[in-house]
Amino acid sequence: MAADHSRARTAAAGGITLALMAFAGFPVGDALIKSMAGDWPAPAVAALRFAFGALALAIILFLREGRCGFQVSRPWLHVARGFALSVVTISFFSAIYIMPLADAVAITFVNPILTALFSGWFLKEKMPPRTWVATIIAFAGVLIMLRPNVAAFGWVAILPLIAAFAMSTMLILNRMVSTQGSIFAAQFYIAFWAAIFLTLAALVGHWLVPVMAIADAPDWDVVLRCLLVALTGTGCHFLLFMATMRTTAAAIAPIVYIQLLVATAISVFIFGDPIDRTAMMGGLLIIFSGLLLWRGARKATTVAEA
Repeated sequence: MAADHSRARTAAAGGITLALMAFAGFPVGDALIKSMAGDWPAPAVAALRFAFGALALAIILFLREGRCGFQVSRPWLHVARGFALSVVTISFFSAIYIMPLADAVAITFVNPILTALFSGWFLKEKMPPRTWVATIIAFAGVLIMLRPNVAAFGWVAILPLIAAFAMSTMLILNRMVSTQGSIFAAQFYIAFWAAIFLTLAALVGHWLVPVMAIADAPDWDVVLRCLLVALTGTGCHFLLFMATMRTTAAAIAPIVYIQLLVATAISVFIFGDPIDRTAMMGGLLIIFSGLLLWRGARKATTVAEA
């Protein structure tokens, strides 16, 4: 019994370490995207990044499952997932092009609260009082964070909030297809449709929006950085998947906030962005609301298991 308990603790510690590596790695990809500001328009960068991702996933899916792996039911849900992901990507990439990375990342942390709300509205899941309290706190934090950013960058500073809304929509759609096909098929189709929509957005932006005009083919370093973003994103998701095999989702959930610490360090020491105390206060409120929501979910899980 003691040996089993020791092995379980070791596995849980390993899972938390993997999750820590994954969440700390995500801002690295964000920093690579931010480094391309001015080199190539955000929609074009996003389209290239997901084209790489879709191609790699197509190869993996074919090698693992053959042609039958590409057959899915309710294909329009996958189209909707891809569209939601394309909105997330354009909004967030554009946000980190123009505003401090730490602020953009912190505002997107309202996503778990939005997902909880959307689950209650669209999936008819029960909304406990704790969720409403967390929602109010989170949106107060968002408003505090947006105030200095809107003053500095204008209303485009709401882009990370748009990204958070679109991400929550995508997560709800993910739940609706979670029982259909393999995880590789689900990942391929969302990347494939996102690449399609992002390519269309890049073309429309090139024709209609001067700041999004694609003057030339990307330099080799832009292509390399897009490839690195695809690799880091895929690698971090793989580490996260391995982490969930070793410990519970409840144990992993709070570690997500390591992203904000890493993003803040990158924002300050690499990009030279100043730390805004008002924005920092709003970010702390968002983190507190997320931890409140997580604690309530963990208690509910413990009661259900008992």
